[in-house]
Amino acid sequence: MSFPLPPGHNLVHAVFDIAAWLASMTTMWLVATRLLPRDALAVSRLERPRLYVLVAVAGLFLGALIVGTANIWLSGGNEAGFSIVGGFAGGILAIELYKPLAGIRHSTGIVFAAPLAVTVMVGRWGCFFAGLPDFTYGTPTSLPWGVDFGDGITRHPVQLYESAAMALFLVVLLRRLRERDPFWITNGFYIAIGWYAAQRFAWEYLKPYGHVIGPFNLFHLVCAALVLYAVVMIRRSRSLPADQRSVLDA
Repeated sequence: MSFPLPPGHNLVHAVFDIAAWLASMTTMWLVATRLLPRDALAVSRLERPRLYVLVAVAGLFLGALIVGTANIWLSGGNEAGFSIVGGFAGGILAIELYKPLAGIRHSTGIVFAAPLAVTVMVGRWGCFFAGLPDFTYGTPTSLPWGVDFGDGITRHPVQLYESAAMALFLVVLLRRLRERDPFWITNGFYIAIGWYAAQRFAWEYLKPYGHVIGPFNLFHLVCAALVLYAVVMIRRSRSLPADQRSVLDA
């Protein structure tokens, strides 16, 4: 099918970015007040919550900028860019480095699991409507649901594949939290990161980015690292006695 790029596509992208932020914040509030037990909201017990947020935001921004820009350069471009997977990786790295310095030993991640999914689910529609300038489109395809973003080439709408994958995860996550599943309450953030990285790894084969090692682009490597992080942290939580799992670092 043909997809005419709308005028002012950058504005459309910005509208979806704002919508993604509002939706994620609303989701965080609903999850924190309606689905999670109070003792799971460890982030609210931090002695210096503002510093925690500042570190996380700085990591998100730097990770998104560094990874996004590097991917564009590796793909033949020379401008700056931002990447959501780079942002997740940067935010996680920043917080994991900050925690030992701040003496934080309890979980802080579960409250961010659902907002993470919502951010991707909504935000990727903005990438879709941004079209070719956003550089998030897929490789050419002859499949009936391929999309022509205006250059006469029918491509995989990988933005929508990713949005659908995170919507599916969100449904499962909310159901498990509603049922107060202890495994998901303890590991929900790691599962969210692992699922996001795994599905993103798959879609990267359908994107026209420059390869770094063999058939793998930079995002493949970042996603593989995030999956490894999730697996290690989940295995770590399962090795702890049951009465200590709620204080595992997230």
